[in-house]
Amino acid sequence: MTNTPPSYAAVVEQLSIGVLVFSKNNCLVYMNNTAQEVLEVSDRKALGVRAEQLLESEGFNIQRVLDKARDKGLTIKQNVTLLSSRDKRFDISISPITFDSAIEGGVLVEISNSDHLHEITRGDAILSQNKLATGMLRGLAHEIKNPLAGLRGAAQLLSAELNDDLSDYTKVIIDEANRLRDLVDRMLGSSDVVKHEEVNVHVVLERVRQLVQAEALDRITVCTDYDPSIPDLVCDKDQLIQAILNIVKNATQAIEGEGDVVLKTRIHRNFIIGEMNFKLGIKVDIIDNGPGIKDDMQETVFYPMVTTKADGTGLGLSIAQTNVQRHKGLIELTSEPGKTVFSVILPFGVEDGR
Repeated sequence: MTNTPPSYAAVVEQLSIGVLVFSKNNCLVYMNNTAQEVLEVSDRKALGVRAEQLLESEGFNIQRVLDKARDKGLTIKQNVTLLSSRDKRFDISISPITFDSAIEGGVLVEISNSDHLHEITRGDAILSQNKLATGMLRGLAHEIKNPLAGLRGAAQLLSAELNDDLSDYTKVIIDEANRLRDLVDRMLGSSDVVKHEEVNVHVVLERVRQLVQAEALDRITVCTDYDPSIPDLVCDKDQLIQAILNIVKNATQAIEGEGDVVLKTRIHRNFIIGEMNFKLGIKVDIIDNGPGIKDDMQETVFYPMVTTKADGTGLGLSIAQTNVQRHKGLIELTSEPGKTVFSVILPFGVEDGR
């Protein structure tokens, strides 16, 4: 029996670190899946592009460093901020290629997100905070729901005994009890079991776009930036529509006057949510050009009953986070004046525990 040698290309594609290979002219000749994810660019667009365009960084001359690594046979390590990746910091290791004569003068670049540990910790914090807040709210909601049902029933019995003039008062009681009951049901979240069906995420987003555009009319322009190569996701279509609709509505309500909302989809690779590792998933970014969310609000924005709107219930984003978590996913938030990004991350499958 002979041993079949491993496919090293397949191995490199599975690495959680980004791998790029540049020619002797500093043009890209190869990048693995993780590098595409990190740099937010497909290999179709990036191949042949010069290093200084792909790895642009203030105060870091990538072309000079590549030449130095190649000429002196050195491995050079740097921590840099890439302008093309929303000012995230990355650890970069640059080494000359001496093991493959087919890439004479080539340079190997390894790139990883130095904020990765921070992102894991932040994701854990979001999950635990939301779980704690939801648990407290569910307890409160149940305490309210039981006497509310008794109040509504008593008002209905009283209404049957009173004349039409006085029954108007009991009608007010019944209507308000119904309204509070619906509010409590929303606080408790949907009790529906997650339905599993194959869904194209872009069908979900187009449904949301149509609903929001019809409501906002010409005040808000909803634009799309879809990756058509994304495969179908096994999920509950209705719950996913509700989650993303709540986020987009929150964005449109935050924009004063006219504004734009962008729905963007990308493949998401090698990430951790809670204690689960995932190799592949979908990332949906909802981007608006509103005033932004204040720093002190960003930590509590997914809490139930937290709102900055006078007529708001503060349940929309909480319900969105709950629905996404039912699919083992997570919603993340980054915000600054003029740009707020809600990122819905949904995994395709569980790999292993952490």
